[in-house]
Amino acid sequence: MLKEFKEFAMRGNVLDMAIGVIIGGAFGKIVSSMVSDILMPPLGLLVGKVDFSSLFINLSGQPQPSLAAAKAAGTPTINYGVFLQTILDFMIVAFAIFLLVRQVNRFKARPEAQPAVPATKDCLYCLSAIPAKATRCAHCTAEQKQA
Repeated sequence: MLKEFKEFAMRGNVLDMAIGVIIGGAFGKIVSSMVSDILMPPLGLLVGKVDFSSLFINLSGQPQPSLAAAKAAGTPTINYGVFLQTILDFMIVAFAIFLLVRQVNRFKARPEAQPAVPATKDCLYCLSAIPAKATRCAHCTAEQKQA
């Protein structure tokens, strides 16, 4: 069983997938940092000096000055600002993957087109068009040779 597992783990597909998962995780961290540290601050400034990561809805009746204070107090909150950042993260990652797959598909070797098989052939005797698989001509009843 150990030998079978080793063969399974060493196949190219499994190793490729493992490498893809590791690189994808690192790429996700880069995108998250880009969104939270580079894109969201100017966007928040444009919308009215809002820090998206601190936007929340307080579900308790007690007022809380900030999300950090609400978390420290154990107050239940809906953190919609963090959710908005996560949606933007996802959109950027999905778009980057779309562009990558598009480029990979562009460089893949396309199968060469097979020549179309004609649906009809001409009768050897009367030159009428007959189905390609016909063994006799429907017009002159002459027997046809198979190719």
